[in-house]
Amino acid sequence: MLQFGRFAFVRAVMAIITLVIVSLIVFSLMELVPGDCAERYLAFKNTQGSSIQIANALEAERVRLGLDQPFLFRWGSWIVNAFQGEFGDSCILRVNIAQLLGDKFWLSLGLCLASLLLAYVIAIPVGIISVATNSPALNNGLRLFSYLGLALPNFLLALMIMLAATVYFGETLTGLFSNEFRDAPWSGAKFVDLLKHIWLPIFILGWSATAFALQTVRALMSDEIGKLYVTAASARGIYGRKLLWRYPARHALGPIVNSLGFDLNRIFNELPIVALILILTDAGALLIEALARSNDQQLAGAIIFLLTASIVTLNFLTDLLLAAIDPRVRRSIMG
Repeated sequence: MLQFGRFAFVRAVMAIITLVIVSLIVFSLMELVPGDCAERYLAFKNTQGSSIQIANALEAERVRLGLDQPFLFRWGSWIVNAFQGEFGDSCILRVNIAQLLGDKFWLSLGLCLASLLLAYVIAIPVGIISVATNSPALNNGLRLFSYLGLALPNFLLALMIMLAATVYFGETLTGLFSNEFRDAPWSGAKFVDLLKHIWLPIFILGWSATAFALQTVRALMSDEIGKLYVTAASARGIYGRKLLWRYPARHALGPIVNSLGFDLNRIFNELPIVALILILTDAGALLIEALARSNDQQLAGAIIFLLTASIVTLNFLTDLLLAAIDPRVRRSIMG
């Protein structure tokens, strides 16, 4: 137990170091964008009809924002505040980023995790059964579904579903809430309304994720089921479901669990374009707004850092889970 605790401590330290390194990269990218926050804000205000003399106001704005401080000092302050969930003000909107994000990031994270859960709830049992039964019809059908899921982009699937819903049912299927609940405080009725709308983005994001996970599970199971330890177990009189779940399936789950962080990152990468099509007011849409429209690097940096923190945390938890379920990993830890 002491060795497992040491393993968890080392993994936690590595996770924190990873976050610190990522924060340095994110902050450096924010600094490398042409023009600092003061210049972009004053230029933005002038485009909105304000008559600000940039040459006169620029230096005062830089001092107010602390941009006259050395790079390492500003990065150190930013990372300390970031670990406390505080990212300062949006460069363009001049609104506190934590307040601007509100529950948008957590909705986005929940959306991605639900899509990931959907993918593996389908892929793990179906992939295992398809390899165990070795049915040509089932395998060819699953192969076709996998190819279609990987070839059909999520945004095109979203457009097809929206078009069909509009033409045949008169519904647009956009947004996460109805108009009356969009700005309302959280309640049971608002949560029910969310469930009525969130199924579509979960299905769309889970579409390609399921296809990818299905191919992964089938490949791992096909590799494990032909190994000598499975043949030896069969020779000892272990058959059927007990043989399947106790030996090849259990060993195949290790790489699957280990890849959850990567899969979460891949799903979030697909979220912004789906958010634009479905008019979702979440962190994905805010990220597109910050990067492509307003050039608000502070807001974009906060979202990217929060996403990285979520992925690193998930990887840390999967490392612990893998050590708990895989006897090979457990033996390597315990000695």
